[in-house]
Amino acid sequence: MSQTVLFLRNVNIYQENNKILSDVNLEVQHGEFIYIIGKTGSGKSSFMKTLYADLPLTEGQASIVDFDLATLKEDKIPYLRRKIGIVFQDFKLLPDRSVYENMIFVLKATGWTDLSEMQLKIEEVLEKVDMKSLSKKMPHQLSGGEQQRVAIARALLNDPELILADEPTGNLDPQTSVEVLEVLKKINENGKTVIMATHNYALLMKFPAKTLKCEDGTIFEVVQKTT
Repeated sequence: MSQTVLFLRNVNIYQENNKILSDVNLEVQHGEFIYIIGKTGSGKSSFMKTLYADLPLTEGQASIVDFDLATLKEDKIPYLRRKIGIVFQDFKLLPDRSVYENMIFVLKATGWTDLSEMQLKIEEVLEKVDMKSLSKKMPHQLSGGEQQRVAIARALLNDPELILADEPTGNLDPQTSVEVLEVLKKINENGKTVIMATHNYALLMKFPAKTLKCEDGTIFEVVQKTT
């Protein structure tokens, strides 16, 4: 039986007082992989920020991983973000800590206390992205692709129901972009729902999936042409 992870009805998305997207209607089921495409400034990032409550939802109905975005209080946002893994374009790793210490920081910040349990979890997520051998490295000692793999591992720490990846390959070369997307696809195949904003159309051709487009202040599904 499918399970709705994300539901939006008649949603308008604002950045400050500017309406970015109008009348967004969307339902995402558990286990889907969805691309969000569109030109720079078309609303992709505003859409993603609304989903993880960085931008407040003021118009329309929306629920994500059983949280109501329209009524969400600020003190509940950390609990929402424990159920969502977020992967950013610029990795957002803490530069003064090793890969392992970056992971420990997140686990402690989200309520973990048992060190042995934390170590096991860190090993588990780094194994999933083939980064276990580099856990003692500092972020500056890693390539961009390696840093993004670490960022994906970090997003998996609290076993989220949904991964939001906002331009995760935006700072990477084409080959590394493919490798990072292969990691995300594998995570999806293991049961995680993934929503990925991207402007990398080559990746869409190589890894086709359901695609939504931001254009002219709205968001709609596009059908990929098959060759």
